[in-house]
Amino acid sequence: MTHAKREKAEIDFWDASGFRADAVQGRTWAVKGVTPVVAVPGQRQSISAASAVNSKGGFWFAVYSGGLNGELFVDLLKRMMKGRRRPIHLVLDGLPAHKTRGVRDDVDSLKGRLTLHFLPGDAPDLNPDELVWSYTKRTSVARRPLRSGEKLADRVHDQLSDIAARPELVRSFFRHPSVAYISDL
Repeated sequence: MTHAKREKAEIDFWDASGFRADAVQGRTWAVKGVTPVVAVPGQRQSISAASAVNSKGGFWFAVYSGGLNGELFVDLLKRMMKGRRRPIHLVLDGLPAHKTRGVRDDVDSLKGRLTLHFLPGDAPDLNPDELVWSYTKRTSVARRPLRSGEKLADRVHDQLSDIAARPELVRSFFRHPSVAYISDL
């Protein structure tokens, strides 16, 4: 990371997650001897999202359908890089889609404007972007069933837009003990 600092690059952390409309998290209660029943939405929508965060409070995201493959990852990287003036050092997990030939070719074509750094495979807790998904799922998406006609993609997009508008919240993810190794980025 000293190389990134030397070239005045931005250091971002990337991750992706999936969301389901029928996922319910939380707790319930019932009178002793009565089985509690948690209402679940009748809709079976699912959506995926990717984001990149940095310790300065920067937040970029995209919502998309389906799983992540190399071609989609290249498209998301291009969208993330659009309008960026400084080089980006992107720290991410070792998902196979992140390491395809197409991804390598695209990164090479950017001539140093984007550098990928891979976290160890057994250490997702080292990525502060994981905390974005924990927060998102804990505070809204899975806490309230979708209203009739409401789209899960819209709900996820709205909540991620709210996070993007709150740099102090994004910075707070970097104060979590699991990512204490990150300082002065």
